[in-house]
Amino acid sequence: MKYFYLLFFIFFTSCGIFHKRIVPPNVSMYPAEIPLIHKEKDSLYYFKDNYLIRNKQGIWELYLSGNPLQLGLNSGALTQRLYHRQDSLFFNKLTDFVPSERQQHFIYKFLKWFNRDIDKNIIPAYRAELYGQSRYSDTLFDYIAPKYERSLYLHSAHDIGHALQDLMLVGCSSFAVWGEHTQGEKLLIGRNFDFYLSDDFATEKIIRFVRPDKGIPFMSYAWGGMIGVMSGMNLEGLTVTINAGKSNIPLKARTPISLLCREILENASTTEQAIAIARKRKAFVSEAIMVGSAKEHKAVIIEVSPKKFGVYEATNGMLLCTNHFQSIPYAKDKKNLKQIKQTHTAYRYKRMQELIAENDKLTPKQMAAILRNTEGLGGKAIGYGNEKALNQLLAYHSVIFSPEERIAWVSTSPYQLGEFIAYDLKEIFKGKTYPLHSVYPQSNQNIPSDTFVKEKAYKNYEQYRQLEQQLTKQLREKKTVRPADYLHLVPLNPNYWKGYYLLGEVYWTNHQYKEAKEQYEIALTKEIPYTVERERIGKRLKTITKLLRKKENY
Repeated sequence: MKYFYLLFFIFFTSCGIFHKRIVPPNVSMYPAEIPLIHKEKDSLYYFKDNYLIRNKQGIWELYLSGNPLQLGLNSGALTQRLYHRQDSLFFNKLTDFVPSERQQHFIYKFLKWFNRDIDKNIIPAYRAELYGQSRYSDTLFDYIAPKYERSLYLHSAHDIGHALQDLMLVGCSSFAVWGEHTQGEKLLIGRNFDFYLSDDFATEKIIRFVRPDKGIPFMSYAWGGMIGVMSGMNLEGLTVTINAGKSNIPLKARTPISLLCREILENASTTEQAIAIARKRKAFVSEAIMVGSAKEHKAVIIEVSPKKFGVYEATNGMLLCTNHFQSIPYAKDKKNLKQIKQTHTAYRYKRMQELIAENDKLTPKQMAAILRNTEGLGGKAIGYGNEKALNQLLAYHSVIFSPEERIAWVSTSPYQLGEFIAYDLKEIFKGKTYPLHSVYPQSNQNIPSDTFVKEKAYKNYEQYRQLEQQLTKQLREKKTVRPADYLHLVPLNPNYWKGYYLLGEVYWTNHQYKEAKEQYEIALTKEIPYTVERERIGKRLKTITKLLRKKENY
């Protein structure tokens, strides 16, 4: 069915039937000043009390204040280099996926058609902010769409990535614990945001601190050009994190999930208020939104999709979320049940249960250890980078929240293995303006880097990743590959199924069927994340068996 939709899109977009231009919003009601940016070295940019500064761990901190238009102008002007860089990486990645210029042309037309009414599903304040920021976007991509229109497209890209699960861009894990499960019975929330586009895309990260003229001040972890929220906490102690669910390919963009989460952070201090906001908006993909509340000393999961809405609560002080839904409206949902049966979401859920049970009273440091865990059920070695692990060595970011203390710990590279930096929102937002042009003083509550980064196994894994990416590209492009060039792939990550599978593919392309059979059979003894991948290997083995029998008969 999804291929029918794709053909439908291409046919109508190529005909130009549904093309229409999105008109920039009227921003005349917002008094604004064009930012005059001052720069000191390459690590500090500022305009009045708004500034962008790079901390000692290499993460950018962005401090913003003002009305919606001014927020957008300030953000665009301060982060312009980072904004251009992320746009370039995103659109170049699209070129990698679709190398044909003709097909790219269809894709751009599809984006216009798909997002034809997206502006109607975004509240006026965010349209104004996006417009202000888009004035600083790169002219290099004006051939795709005008700047403001392109900014809207990029805020729906995350949702499209969720819908196209076959691209494997997402596989997030999050959990909340309180009461008897934590030290001092505090509410603690942790999450891994496993959204992957490329290694380069994950290098210039931004922690945003936003003081809107109307609404609750908040922080979030993002990238250049992103005003939405994937992980964040506000000054009232309300937190938001998102996990993808299984979705159909949608026919029309609605409210991007990151902007819905932004709206919740700016306007809610309780879970009930968050639920009320979520009910008002129409999502175009399936998403689980975990909301933690300092006022209520609990967390809930809001489960949204184009046709259903549910809320899931836990009564035992432990709320877990991977990539399937748990509320009553989804109990018999076919897509949700298929997701549980055929992917790694239930496996990671069980692994979280195990790791939490191993700790008596969780602290932020122990939360980080859980988020960094690379093992399978029962502590089994399943290979580094396996999607069945909580830590897939893929995370764009990882965060830990202590809502009652208003402290957020944010991860630093590599993945979530680097130091977690502690930020006290009470300190940051205590005045009417930000501390002028200085790095926020880091507390002694930072969580140290994982010792794994110093081990030989980690270095081997990084070497393995480079080889895997290189080999995958060569196989996709149907280039000639010699088995001798990749014999060292498996020893670098011996417990991981994929190395054996890829080596089997190399032998297969070289018609060395006995050698391919051996590698495929070993792969099947390992933990494979998806049913479809296991079935693909099984089909290869059946084909090889027939070929070898045929050869023997001759």
